[in-house]
Amino acid sequence: MNAKSTFTFCMLAIALVVGVVFAQGLGSNAQAKPVQDGGHTEAAPSSNALSDSTVQPKEMKLETATFGAGCFWCVEAVFQSLKGVESVESGYMGGHTIDPTYKQICTGMTGHAEIIQIKFDPAVISFKDLLEVFWKTHDPTTLNKQGNDVGTQYRSAVFYNNDTQKELAEKYKTKLNESGAFRAPIVTEITAATKYYPAEKYHQNYWNTQGKGNSYCRAVIPPKLEKLKAAFADKLKE
Repeated sequence: MNAKSTFTFCMLAIALVVGVVFAQGLGSNAQAKPVQDGGHTEAAPSSNALSDSTVQPKEMKLETATFGAGCFWCVEAVFQSLKGVESVESGYMGGHTIDPTYKQICTGMTGHAEIIQIKFDPAVISFKDLLEVFWKTHDPTTLNKQGNDVGTQYRSAVFYNNDTQKELAEKYKTKLNESGAFRAPIVTEITAATKYYPAEKYHQNYWNTQGKGNSYCRAVIPPKLEKLKAAFADKLKE
């Protein structure tokens, strides 16, 4: 083989080897590349993204507390201020008249008490805490009376919604009486919750919507809120 033939043979061999290596490289790259769609690379979701999509928000499990402590406008304003209290609704409980109206309640003839129905988060505030606020923000020693409000509809009452609430309320009442915390015996009624009737719409959230223009509310509610702030500052909403 002459020199020219030898050179030609070598060049063909080199070209063949380069072609094989190049083809193998294309094959491996083709396997590694993600699917192309419309010129945009579709990246595979990360494991973190998959796990994050399955995380569910923690469900809040609310409980109910039902108290009577005089005019529900005043009691509502107190409990609305507490951390962990999600809602407060004014209403009627403990009577015999079906679907009573506020006008009927005011006669004292239906047997109902003006009450508030509280929905609270026990992970934030306990029923025992609510009882403490209840007894410290009204006078539980006057039978069917709170200040100038007189009648069975203004009676002090705990309407328990389960056996645990009953036990806690009765123990707390006994403890307060034995300690002499009040100058007279506590007359708070502790009885099972019965049919609940929400009060008329205009009674709801009364202090915040219209009570500040009511002379009765201005005389009664601010002192209660000041007392609440002094005794339970750490339990108040911002």
